[in-house]
Amino acid sequence: MAALFGSRVRRLRTAAGLTQAELGARTHVVSTRITQIERASGAKPTFELARTLDSVLEADSLLVDMWPYVYREAFPDWSRAFMAYSERAVSIRQYAAHVVPGLLQTEDYARAVLRVGLSLTSDEQLEDRVDARLRRQQRLTSPDRPELWVVLDEAVLRRPIGGRAVMREQLARLLDAAMDPHITVQVLPFDQAEHDVMGGSLTVLTSPDETEVAYTEGAHYGQLIEEPMDVRRLALSYDRLRAASLPPLMSLDMIRSVMEGNHRGASVPSRSERRRVAQEQLQQPGGWRLRRGGRRHTRRRPRP
Repeated sequence: MAALFGSRVRRLRTAAGLTQAELGARTHVVSTRITQIERASGAKPTFELARTLDSVLEADSLLVDMWPYVYREAFPDWSRAFMAYSERAVSIRQYAAHVVPGLLQTEDYARAVLRVGLSLTSDEQLEDRVDARLRRQQRLTSPDRPELWVVLDEAVLRRPIGGRAVMREQLARLLDAAMDPHITVQVLPFDQAEHDVMGGSLTVLTSPDETEVAYTEGAHYGQLIEEPMDVRRLALSYDRLRAASLPPLMSLDMIRSVMEGNHRGASVPSRSERRRVAQEQLQQPGGWRLRRGGRRHTRRRPRP
């Protein structure tokens, strides 16, 4: 598809009577970038570049329509399959061991995470991946947005990826996201010790027909699991992690404390304290109730 895209660009450029340097000037890239695209020898074109090429060459949306197929070739088969399931999932349950999940990453945080990938060979390819990640986040605000439940290992909050300023912005993004009634965020504290998903991340996806798949991921690999028995086993592991995590309200307090740099304030409550708070939340439906994301909703008393 990249070669087909490149040949179409070359044909349209020639028909327009433009050199590679002239096309590069009109699309605000160097001429060697146009050469790479036409020869399919460099990083995949970004969506913005494909749209600009389409406009300059008057391609009538041909290049824009081709771009998704070119972009998908940049990912291995198992990754593309996972993204395809994610795009139609009605429920996404994620445990993140090391970094904030892509659906909730800020642009600067995503760039810092993706920059360390061994598969990237250029700045253009890095920007391709960042652009693709941000585009996938648009589903969280679409009419068919999924229910998203995220469990973050405490290490995710403590590691200042991209530097402290980038990390502070990322933690603020988590707090904002948790205000959405379709998004729940919990933190698995260090005091929970070992568990059976250590060393990697886990995602369980539920499709509209209620079938489920699971996806496990490490630093340089990913595996899509579709066998029902294996998926059920991993879903149970996820439920155990969710039960062991801080309640949503406490989780947001911890995120806020880490963001503000108040490490003493961010200390993890004892297990007995967590049980006490959870019991209060369940036993006091008349006073306030905890919605997903940690918001409190007070019940107004009727006027006498």
